[in-house]
Amino acid sequence: MRHVIALDVGGTGMKAALIGADGGLLYEARRPTGRERGPEAVVAGILDFAAELRSYGEEHLGESARAAGVAVPGIVDAENGVAVYAANLGWRDVPMRRLLSERLDGVPVALGHDVRTGGLAEGRIGAGKDADRFLFVPLGTGIAGAIGIDGRIEPGAHGYAGEIGHIVVRPGGIPCGCGQRGCLERLASASAVTQAWAEASGDPDADAADCAKAVESGDPAAKAVWHEAVAALADGLVTALTLLDPRTLIIGGGLAEAGETLFVPLRAAVEERVTFQKMPAIVPAALGDTAGCLGAGLLAWDLLDATGTAPAPGTGTPPGTTHSTEVTA
Repeated sequence: MRHVIALDVGGTGMKAALIGADGGLLYEARRPTGRERGPEAVVAGILDFAAELRSYGEEHLGESARAAGVAVPGIVDAENGVAVYAANLGWRDVPMRRLLSERLDGVPVALGHDVRTGGLAEGRIGAGKDADRFLFVPLGTGIAGAIGIDGRIEPGAHGYAGEIGHIVVRPGGIPCGCGQRGCLERLASASAVTQAWAEASGDPDADAADCAKAVESGDPAAKAVWHEAVAALADGLVTALTLLDPRTLIIGGGLAEAGETLFVPLRAAVEERVTFQKMPAIVPAALGDTAGCLGAGLLAWDLLDATGTAPAPGTGTPPGTTHSTEVTA
């Protein structure tokens, strides 16, 4: 059975899959990234994981993977296959494409940025499937973005396109790790809401999900924290849609799990702020934490498609509905 390897490397965990030519998940697996062991051990773990997936495919699917796709965080030089820098993993200038290809006996490897790769999946087979122009914004530990144009993701001239989390929405505000003050991600990410609610509630263990529940129960302090986050997010999104004019805004990440507790006030706040701009559809992401892995699979099939050895990716049966799926801890 024809398939590719897909790997999504996060700061704490790795998600992997074998993905068929129709986009179906044939096998899934997860394991810790192990960043506490240092960057060299993390890279070794990625290579080992990929090799194990290749062996699984040979044993259970009757052939080796045709290609591999890997999504990693931080600064990524996708064209040259280099993981340039990742603060949370501690690596610099890792020739990931070459290392993976060598470990997999020469199969072609595609490397992508984690958020842009997740955006590729959301745009092609998820919430943006019918949108020719979209912006994917996951609200997690930080805030990033992926600019979707006709089924592809725009990386920018230097690979930095879509960094909406570093739009300054509150000049002179909270310091950000990027060196600026008042960045969007310091006010509207899941971690920012967690910090604000822990302080407001007096509970150091409270998080963004607890804040959302308190909002739903009518807690005025939680409403105030939530309002500040939504207002900042709306300011950042209006700046983005003024520049990009997307047809659809796809909101994902941990904060989006609050559902309509987030989306109802967010849609209203964006609508209040637009003047000449066209109001986009604002929708939740559809693929959850599998987006990066599915996107990595699309990158792999795209790589094969470019050489005329694969069907067009994203066609056929939707992910998760084909054959058998195994999940390991």
